[in-house]
Amino acid sequence: MMKIKTYEKEDAFLSPYAKKSADTRGRLREETPCNMRTEFQRDRDRIIYSKAFLRLKNKTQVFFAPDGDHYMSRLTHTLDVAQIARSLARVLSLNEDLTEAIALGHDLGHTPFGHIGERVLNSLCPTGFRHSVQSLRVVDKLEKDGKGLNLTFEVRDGILNHTKSGNPATLEGVAVSLADRIAYINHDIEDAIRAGFLKEEDLPQGPVKVFGRTTSARINTAIRDIFAESEGKPYVRMSAEKQAALDELRSFMFERVYEQSNKLIQESAERMLCALYTYFSERPEELPAVYKETASDDIPRAVCDYLSSMTDRYAINIFKELFVPREGSV
Repeated sequence: MMKIKTYEKEDAFLSPYAKKSADTRGRLREETPCNMRTEFQRDRDRIIYSKAFLRLKNKTQVFFAPDGDHYMSRLTHTLDVAQIARSLARVLSLNEDLTEAIALGHDLGHTPFGHIGERVLNSLCPTGFRHSVQSLRVVDKLEKDGKGLNLTFEVRDGILNHTKSGNPATLEGVAVSLADRIAYINHDIEDAIRAGFLKEEDLPQGPVKVFGRTTSARINTAIRDIFAESEGKPYVRMSAEKQAALDELRSFMFERVYEQSNKLIQESAERMLCALYTYFSERPEELPAVYKETASDDIPRAVCDYLSSMTDRYAINIFKELFVPREGSV
């Protein structure tokens, strides 16, 4: 069987600290194994063909409805993270299939309108809202009409713990967490410069000297540094110097871009989501069928499930349908 060949290759070539496919802790519900694909390969395929993954192409990364075709969407960001994470897994002899599956699934629960959407839902939902937790909820409960994707423990753990505050159980999960930060900081810089919110000379010069002046140089420097710091070790991390420089770039982007860019559009997105949250909280019977079961026990959570699943365009259209008078209406 092809799967046995994969197991043999992993035994021969993967780091002793990698998570081998044969050693998975399994799924929430037992299933008949596939003869050809490992469990992590199956997880990757399930994520790619999920509805939540397809919706990422119309979800904002940073800039809402930008004038141009070359800005990052949530989907292109996800592919970017997968590429960087696989590069890390390859040079460190980690499990690329597991790494890719985590990377492709890490943002499935992200809201429309980027991080402003996450902040709004977190402020409205009594139990809070975090996109990493919602991503796990998507694969566990919401996909496949409420059946979930039934992914392996390792992929689910990596999705849940991909944020900076997370503590992944595998080195593959750590690689994705680092790749996520490397990806969004560097490509958000590109988008901000393209949109006119930043000039290259605005970037803090300390991190520029450490990482380089171009996106490709900064990403290559980060990958090389992680390799040098982590090869043959039971951990995956940056050197202290590079981590401090990356944190400085991240703080700079939050101050100059994430919290400042196009405040008028951010305020509009906030008003839309607040209005939609109130509307469906008062009328849970109008939620789509997949969310109604949750609504019987937890209306705020069901409403957040629905709103966070929306693309930017869909949220705007639903808002118009519900709140904007149509021509000729009374």
